Amino acid sequence: MQIPIRDIKYIDEEKTMKARYESKGVRLDVYVEDDKNTVYDIEMQVRQPEGNGLFKRTRYYQSMIDADLLAMGADYDTLNPCIIIFICPFDAFGQDRHIYTFNNYCEQDKTLSLGDGATKIFLNTKGTADDVPEDVRFFLDYVDGKISDDAFVQEIEQEIRDVKKIESERVSYMTLAMKMMEERKEGIKEGIEKGVTRTAVGMLKLKISLDVIQAATELSRDAIRKIAMENGITIEE
Repeated sequence: MQIPIRDIKYIDEEKTMKARYESKGVRLDVYVEDDKNTVYDIEMQVRQPEGNGLFKRTRYYQSMIDADLLAMGADYDTLNPCIIIFICPFDAFGQDRHIYTFNNYCEQDKTLSLGDGATKIFLNTKGTADDVPEDVRFFLDYVDGKISDDAFVQEIEQEIRDVKKIESERVSYMTLAMKMMEERKEGIKEGIEKGVTRTAVGMLKLKISLDVIQAATELSRDAIRKIAMENGITIEE
């Protein structure tokens, strides 16, 4: 957008907004504010909805953002400038542009701006026109699956690799933790089984009846006979 920005305040990612009355809530993908108090809502749009759904969504998002920004009783002049950006892997308007920018102007005099501080921008990864700086085109190409040597694109690619590595390590850690838990459970089970076996051997050596040993250890008679045989103990049935 060729707007110099000194600083960005990361307010929210996937910011959820809900009106105070019974209406449809929204979840914004990325919601940031710059040092001049301009608010940006950045959305990744995967597919093109039928009809005018995409365009009317920007209208609804704008209303929800405005309602969230303006405190009760505050003056309308305090309302932040707001720019809603949709990144689309399709050409929503069919004019082969990379960028479509919409502001509110007078129908009778297009040079007369309403000045409400609301802007909607649609970025098109399929654009062919020479209408954006090279780095923006490289970024849109990247979203469209084409990797270039552009420094910003490479930075994004590295970030994605790092996130995937962290996710992979997280899955590996969870798998290892589950395996260790299963091994501990197996060890406890094995320890219990060994204890029961030792108890049965001791009782067999004392010539205690199979009925009592079975009741004490909850082993089957065949299992008790097997333990006796393995330990060289003769059973008198």
